Amino acid sequence: MIQNLNKQSFNGFGKILRDSLPNRGFPKGDEWVEKVRYFSSGELFFYRAPCELYLDFEIGMTILAVRRKGKTVYFYLDKPVCLAPETEFAIVPYQDECSVRLCLPKGVEPENAGKFSARENFRISDRLHLGEIYTLFYREEESGFLFKGESHSMFELTYVDRGQLHCVVDGNGYTLKQGQLMLFTPNQWHMQYTDLNITARFLTVAFDFESDLPISLSNRVFDLSSAEAVYLKQLLNEIDTNDDYSSDFIRSNLKLLLLSVLRDSGGRKKRLKTPLALRNENIIVSRTLQCIAEHVYDKLSVESVAKEVSVSTSHLTALFHRQMNISPGEYIRRVKLEESKALIREGKMNFSQIAAALHYSTIHHFSRQFKDNFGISPSEYAKSLRDE
Repeated sequence: MIQNLNKQSFNGFGKILRDSLPNRGFPKGDEWVEKVRYFSSGELFFYRAPCELYLDFEIGMTILAVRRKGKTVYFYLDKPVCLAPETEFAIVPYQDECSVRLCLPKGVEPENAGKFSARENFRISDRLHLGEIYTLFYREEESGFLFKGESHSMFELTYVDRGQLHCVVDGNGYTLKQGQLMLFTPNQWHMQYTDLNITARFLTVAFDFESDLPISLSNRVFDLSSAEAVYLKQLLNEIDTNDDYSSDFIRSNLKLLLLSVLRDSGGRKKRLKTPLALRNENIIVSRTLQCIAEHVYDKLSVESVAKEVSVSTSHLTALFHRQMNISPGEYIRRVKLEESKALIREGKMNFSQIAAALHYSTIHHFSRQFKDNFGISPSEYAKSLRDE
């Protein structure tokens, strides 16, 4: 199965770079050479990095296979990485083809380490007419968690097992409480966050559904029945079991869950109506969220963001309160603070540099907002990382 690309799971293979840094963390200079390479689903090879090698996805869903002591581990390459010297790796397209950006010292090339022939090992095979299952993660996120948003060509299911999670889908805000589920359809932009005083444990599954989920499943929050909750509990148990039969159990329970939700979709679970005016408002909110995510290192204000999306400040503020239960100013603040945590984890900048990069007026202003949001100071947070 594919693993989530994070500091813990990637330990020993290299380091993860911050995609928000200039050039996505890749080094610059005459001694470095960047190139884009394309891979198809045909013949694939392992390569050996003779020195530090930088990788980033470009086009297509990309799997990074790394090999150590004869064991191959698979990661979904959704952020830039730096592979440690002598690491053996392969680039595998999840679909027909993909491309990656590489950066190496001038005159250095990856060494061919033999054919790669175990592609099916990381795929959960289709046996019950369910399409590909791409990712399956059970996550526990702290209070103040914020995911800036994405859209992709597959379905995604989110189920809250404990706590509360806010989801913004195409600009419309929903609150998922314990025992509730929501489905995002292909190419539907969505983001998620928690309140400052509430944590959340939740399951996310990204998959293809060959029979095409009806539109009535989108833009809805489902309260699961006791039978549906059993399917999810068994699915979660199989993540920990992870034996030769777990893939079949996971697919079976996900299939049963989807069938049960489909069967009941015309009953007590009413679809939220979205008139034209509300759709237009949702578009504005979605554009605003994406604008803030793309310009987190700029000096942002509600006024500047409102101008960027061509609405008045008062109208944007009203939309945020109505759709997301949060002000645009508070949202900007939380995005910047979440980015500051990532920079502290990376360890390349001191607190003054982080405050300057994110356009805080002073380091004291940054430290005060950080503690107000997360309950600890930046230095206490950095110390907690060292103590792990």
